Amino acid sequence: MIANTQDGAATLEETVEAVAQGFDPQDETSLLDAAASLERLGNNRNFLGDLLIAQLREAYRDTLAEAAYGPQVIVLSAPSGGSFLRANIWPGEGESCFRASGAGSFDYGTAHDHNFDFLTMGYFGPGYRSEYFEIDYREIAGWRGERAALRFVESSTLHEGRLLHYRAHRDVHAQYPPETTSVSLNLMHMHAGQGWYDQYGFDLQRHRVTGVLNPGASETFLRCAVALGGDEALDLAQQFGRHHPSGRMRLACFEARAARMADDNHRDALWREAEAAGNLMVAQEARQQRAALEP
Repeated sequence: MIANTQDGAATLEETVEAVAQGFDPQDETSLLDAAASLERLGNNRNFLGDLLIAQLREAYRDTLAEAAYGPQVIVLSAPSGGSFLRANIWPGEGESCFRASGAGSFDYGTAHDHNFDFLTMGYFGPGYRSEYFEIDYREIAGWRGERAALRFVESSTLHEGRLLHYRAHRDVHAQYPPETTSVSLNLMHMHAGQGWYDQYGFDLQRHRVTGVLNPGASETFLRCAVALGGDEALDLAQQFGRHHPSGRMRLACFEARAARMADDNHRDALWREAEAAGNLMVAQEARQQRAALEP
């Protein structure tokens, strides 16, 4: 938690300018300066409502604005200096969108870490509830069912004015619906290669990894290319399966190749190959695949 220090308010434009160079989550001064900027924006009680009304009046004629707005996430600024601003809407259980879509549509109840740092502030409403845990990311390989040493920190609510720093690959939380619709403001930190760092889901009752939550476009492209059957795609999948630095890309290669095989004997041989490919996560997933093939 970060202490509140700001009495004044700032416009969205002033905040975007203030954080244009981004922030360094490893540098305390940079982090606190960014938090102060976010807090001043949060003290502006009118900016978000005014922005939404303006967009509604424009009927989304601006294609950039249209692309930036979604049902839960509102992007408030373009990426600059490795960061950007956004607002998140958190519906309560009594809201019609929650009843229609269910908790999973808003990631409620799904314990997870993040592969990026970000600052968040409760802006409107009672705020979502969370259970917070800590992990040592270096000790996790990422296969389904892997034991994870989750250390409980606290249960708390992101109420109006509360400032938090979510630390990449360290903080785990499970969010639960607020009593009524709430809004949070986020200042996101981005870094090169971020997409290749895995984000995990966790089973809080069993303290186990449930899987990787952030599959990338490259894996999807690879699966499609292999499914289409070209020799070049198959050769690339074989090469990536043994040598790619990302474990989840390696696994995608073996899964894509296995999906093309006509019988379980060939699949078993392929998963034996995966077990010896030199990646712990892939090896453990391969063992589970081979076990599923047994009569």
